[in-house]
Amino acid sequence: MRQHSEACERNKDPILSVIKSYLNYSKSVLEIGSGTGQHAAYFAGALPNLTWQTSDLRHNHPSIIAWIEQAELPNLKKPFSLDVSRRYWDIEPIDAVFTANTAHIMSWDNVKSMFKGVGENLKPGGHFLIYGPFKVGGNFTSESNEQFNEHLKAQNPESAIRDYEDMLSHARHNGLSFVERHSMPANNMLLAFQKNASF
Repeated sequence: MRQHSEACERNKDPILSVIKSYLNYSKSVLEIGSGTGQHAAYFAGALPNLTWQTSDLRHNHPSIIAWIEQAELPNLKKPFSLDVSRRYWDIEPIDAVFTANTAHIMSWDNVKSMFKGVGENLKPGGHFLIYGPFKVGGNFTSESNEQFNEHLKAQNPESAIRDYEDMLSHARHNGLSFVERHSMPANNMLLAFQKNASF
């Protein structure tokens, strides 16, 4: 049941090198869309100071659980079912949120719901870290991303590479301040946001 993603294998170290500085003072992290479970197992092992809480739709749980059981890490928690479109997430306030390669898979309505849920459940000062491909100024940053977008839309018309500026707009609307945009390998980015204390 333990699935393996070559993309996760390639990007885990570049992602870790960026996110670890944002998680220095966090005790727990919620990962939205843990997918195969590879990132969770690797990051939890590299960051033993925090608890890594996995989540995904139920059909992805078996692979996540298999990675967790192989890792045998006390700070890596089994997944719960998180549907970002739900009005209430029914979770305790969280220190940080990480998600990778989800925004272009979700419908745009679900992306907006994700920002709303993070804004409501992230503790003031906590970080929301989003990894994946994004357009800038309405333009693709590479020919390969444009081809990937065509592939996405052929699979599901509601999927698409999102605009960087739209992500910033919805973050602001939900009490999240933009911190930094990190350029990542393979024409990806990592966007860092922080929850406003006054929101």
